[in-house]
Amino acid sequence: RVWGGTRHAALLTAASIGSTICGMDIDELFPSKPGDPLTEVARQDLGPLSIDELHARIETLKGEVERVEVHIDTVTKHRSAAEELFKRAR
Repeated sequence: RVWGGTRHAALLTAASIGSTICGMDIDELFPSKPGDPLTEVARQDLGPLSIDELHARIETLKGEVERVEVHIDTVTKHRSAAEELFKRAR
């Protein structure tokens, strides 16, 4: 969404009475690296995409989530092994 010439993401926030819609600058939600692919994906207008293209996009993103989860698991195991190695060396 664009408010006042700036692109924003609409976020629902719970208020003590009812709820409010709060505009937030989309750049605050994602990394500030220029050309960051995640930022570009989040900014892409989905309007022109067909249902089939949207389903293909979802499947691609699910595959990316799985790839990231596997990488996190690998890094976690590597870190644990390194920590154990240094504990034994003491």
